Order: sequence, then structure tokens, then C-alpha cells
Amino acid sequence: MATKPATTDRERIILHQCQDVIGYRFSKPELLRSALTHTSGANTRLGSNERMEFLGDSVLGLITCEQLYLRFPEYQEGELTKIKSVVVSRKTCARLSQELGLGEFLFLGKGMNYQSEISSNMYAGVFESLIAAIFLDGGWEAAKAFVLPLIEPEIERVVQASAGANAKSLLQQIAQRDLGGMPRYCLLDEQGPDHDKCFKIAAEINNHRFPAAWGRNKKEAEQKAAMNALAIISGEAIPYPSN
Repeated sequence: MATKPATTDRERIILHQCQDVIGYRFSKPELLRSALTHTSGANTRLGSNERMEFLGDSVLGLITCEQLYLRFPEYQEGELTKIKSVVVSRKTCARLSQELGLGEFLFLGKGMNYQSEISSNMYAGVFESLIAAIFLDGGWEAAKAFVLPLIEPEIERVVQASAGANAKSLLQQIAQRDLGGMPRYCLLDEQGPDHDKCFKIAAEINNHRFPAAWGRNKKEAEQKAAMNALAIISGEAIPYPSN
């Protein structure tokens, strides 16, 4: 694979700053240079980060799959696939790239040297390319060391959201099958300013109200309320006390 070395002081400064941000030092900085080179800033398509983007997507997917497989031995393939699809999505990659500030280090063509012109797709692409560059430079363990701290919170977020959604669906099934009714969700209280409210909601079936739960929005509060109701039905301690 052809890589372009840093040839100017400005480029060397950019590469140095990028390595400070990502917390990884390249033994072959030209790999990082290639990962940061958008097609608009390359002499040819092969000189851009597109090939690295292809490789990085697979490395990210495998790291994510390994983590899901090890952490959730009780999950079926379909459940694992749903979680993975969100964690490795272009949307997630773009957001993580923006949080790292990778747009500041992109080598772009003339007329594209303003961050306001960096698209979500470009952010996602440079993130995947960077993963590939680290993998090529330092191997599997180096790539994992970079990726895991970034995707582990994403995995937790997706799993929790999935659990909440499943809880509402499961509660509805149990209510219809065993209790002859449908759950409804009652807003009991709300606190905080308009831009940062919290909501207290309880699930109710056949006029029986289950312990309420607080959430940062109504959807989250309903999910937690459903989990509280399922816990009571199962004779377990509720996971989200409201007091």
C-alpha cells in the first residue's frame, strides 16, 4: 500500500497533535498521514484514506463483535446483531470522530479547509481510517486499546435502551396474557427547568399501580417503570426506586 510521508513542518505538527489527542504514537507516521487524507486532498483515489476506511470498518466490527460475544453470553445472534449495527453505524462513528476533533486534522483539498464543510460521512470515514492505521501500525491489541474505551459506553447505552424497549413489550405481553389488561403509563411528577426536566412515571394495569421511576425524559421513565413492574410481578426487588 502506498503511503505519503509528512513533507512539511505544518503536516508534522498536525500529525503530532493528532497523536496527542488519540493517545497513540505511530512508529510509521505515514500511516496516520494516509488515514487523515481525504480524497479531495489526495493526488489520486488510491492516495486517499478510502482503502483504510474499508479496512477500519472491518476491524471496528470485529472488535465490537468480540466484546458483545464475551459480555453477553445469554444473547441470541439476532440480539447481538442489532446492538452491533448501532454501535458500528456511520452515525456513531461520525459522532465519536467529532468528539475526538478529528476534523481538525484532516488533509483536505483547496476550498474544503473549513470545518463547517466537513460532512458526517467524512467524520465517519476518518474515524474508520484511523482505526485501520493503528491496526496496521501496532496490530490487533493496539487497535483494541484505542477502540474499546470509545465503544464500551456506546454498547452500554444501546443495551440499556434495548432492555427498556423489551421491558415495555414484555410487560404488555404479560398484562394481556395473564392479567387481562393493557399497561398504561401515568405521569406523577416532573421536576427541573424546561431544558433539563426529569419525569416520574408509574406503570398501571387494571387500576393497580406499580412503583414509579424517574427518567431524564418520558420515554426513559416509562422504560424504567416497566422494568419496575416486571420486577414486582416476578417477586424481585425493583431496579429503579423513585425515592
